[in-house]
Amino acid sequence: MRATDRIPGNPSARHILVIDIGGAHVKFRIDARGPIRKFVSGPKMSAAGMTRRILELTRQLGFGAVSIGYPGLVFRGRIAAEPHNLGKGWVGFDFEKALGKPVKLINDAAMQAIGSYRGGRMLFLGLGTGLGATLIIDGVVEPTEVGHMPYKRGRTFEDYVGERGRERLGTRKWRRKVLDVIEQLKHALEADYVVLGGGNAVRLKSLPQDVHLGDNRNAFLGGLRLWRRGDGRLRLPGGRAAVRR
Repeated sequence: MRATDRIPGNPSARHILVIDIGGAHVKFRIDARGPIRKFVSGPKMSAAGMTRRILELTRQLGFGAVSIGYPGLVFRGRIAAEPHNLGKGWVGFDFEKALGKPVKLINDAAMQAIGSYRGGRMLFLGLGTGLGATLIIDGVVEPTEVGHMPYKRGRTFEDYVGERGRERLGTRKWRRKVLDVIEQLKHALEADYVVLGGGNAVRLKSLPQDVHLGDNRNAFLGGLRLWRRGDGRLRLPGGRAAVRR
């Protein structure tokens, strides 16, 4: 590690590589204002293949720490289940060894939720290839697997409001299902407000009260917040903390 890349405990935002892994693309950015770059992911991409591609694309760039948003179950900073929309080989993969830098790993919806949070009880729903859901209650971050719970006719929430659901139902009917899911989850989880992210969120024409369209770039802000320290904290799973602005 070069001297300029050292992370003394609270690294500068400009030295953090944030990786947002999705079912269709992997997006990444270094620092708070750098360009967002991406490459295709898909059902055959493994953890090893993803990190090799990241290293190829960042060979000339300097960074000293990494935040990774993973589209699946993460427990105490480790991947606990293989992804639904990617290849195999994610559970047990050593990202720090592969990337050669300290790594913080969190569910991808949780990372974007952290970047979107502005207090109170917030439900974040990521409408993309699947459905990511994170609840933040007074700064306590709780990633969930709600997307894989039963919804209707033997199908899950994700089967209806993920990309496969949109393709099966058609966009107009999909919009109605999305609004129904938002209403059900908002009331069930007693959220003050809902923030929508993911590539398909922009397909919604109108939103109910207290439901807001987020900015997918907030995933990168969330990745930076994972490394920040300060007085007001977001409590992360496993006892870690991330500062909110």
